[in-house]
Amino acid sequence: MRTGHLKTSPGQLVALSDSPAVWAWVGVLAVGLILLPYLVGNYMLTLVVSAMAAVIGAVALNMLTGQTGLISLGQSGFLAVGAYANAILLSDYGLPVWLTLPGAGLTATAISLIVGVPSLRLKGLYLAITTLAFSFIISHIILYSEELTHGPNGIFVKGARLFGYDVQRGWPLYYLALALTAGTILAALNLTRTRIGRAWIAIRDHDIAARAMGIDLVRYKLLAFAVSSFFVGIAGALLSLQLRFVNVDVFGLILSIEALAMIILGGMGSVAGAVLGAIFLSFLPEVLRIGFALVTDPNSTFYTNYVYEIRGIAYGLVIVVFLRFKPDGLVGMWRDARKYWSNWPLAY
Repeated sequence: MRTGHLKTSPGQLVALSDSPAVWAWVGVLAVGLILLPYLVGNYMLTLVVSAMAAVIGAVALNMLTGQTGLISLGQSGFLAVGAYANAILLSDYGLPVWLTLPGAGLTATAISLIVGVPSLRLKGLYLAITTLAFSFIISHIILYSEELTHGPNGIFVKGARLFGYDVQRGWPLYYLALALTAGTILAALNLTRTRIGRAWIAIRDHDIAARAMGIDLVRYKLLAFAVSSFFVGIAGALLSLQLRFVNVDVFGLILSIEALAMIILGGMGSVAGAVLGAIFLSFLPEVLRIGFALVTDPNSTFYTNYVYEIRGIAYGLVIVVFLRFKPDGLVGMWRDARKYWSNWPLAY
């Protein structure tokens, strides 16, 4: 396996191109995101924050599944751990949010090691079923540990303030989500360019060859579980801040399915693909709602009555279409569009 083209030095860990055009687009995007709270209403801002939480979770899952090749259906369990850890530390212990957020990530990391150790010899469907079982175990532990988690009653999340601002609503929550999302993406891009990222890719491509090359499979698989779970825990903490209430029913199996669908639609193994897939699926229900409002009677309650069924069917159709016609996902479509544009006569 040739990995020489991935060789980097610490000074190269910027994860951005040297092209002025790329920096220009990054600058335009940054300015747009910074000004967004002044350009849209509260409803759209809420959707954007939800999309950012999905981006963090999808990028984290991409580290484990897309880059290391370890299929996980335990995303909802780790989200629940992060959300409950943040809620308990904030509401029950009164810790500041700048401690509860990393605390939520570290709690999810610790739990991931418990799951990761017995799963080291598993792969494929067997690993997926094991992580799925973990999600159910977490749900039952939350339900029956009433002294710690308040059981089925859930926890109201309150007291989250940063620099004197309430980061559970409005623009303070948005900017917190933006900072966490940008940090997660940058960390994921840089990890891909390090020895750790190259080891994960080698394990994904051929674990036996990776072992022969001297890569410690146990160490790097556990590391993939730990790093991925840390960021998923952060995503869960962000969700708990936005929802202001956590209950075990919020973290159903559908969240794990959606997370896996995001990295499949975006493009497996690509950080950009995970971001695009998360944004696409996050806004798909809103697009469906607007579409049904345009083609049906304004007084019709059809979409409202069958919203979950319609979303499920839409997710399934989108996944089937992409797997059949565009297995590289949205990032593959972007590459094709760039290639087409570069070959267009007027592009010169």
